[in-house]
Amino acid sequence: MAISSESDPRPDLVDLPAHERTYHGFNTLLHWCMVGLGASLMTLTLWFATPVGFLGGAIVGVVILAAGYFGFIRKEDHKPLDPWTPEP
Repeated sequence: MAISSESDPRPDLVDLPAHERTYHGFNTLLHWCMVGLGASLMTLTLWFATPVGFLGGAIVGVVILAAGYFGFIRKEDHKPLDPWTPEP
């Protein structure tokens, strides 16, 4: 009876580039969730707990989203998947 290569747990058959792409995608999703959660918390806090109102909270939320993208997400997206490749 032949064993298929899909169920073989040997490490030499592991698709490491696919695993790295999946890990990178999951980390990007987590970064977007953190930035979105921070922006929404600040927007809702300014909207309901201060006299700034909806417009002020929305403007601050958009600024936080932009700062989070350029300072947190964009920087991570440009890192190479191969740890031995020097960063540009």
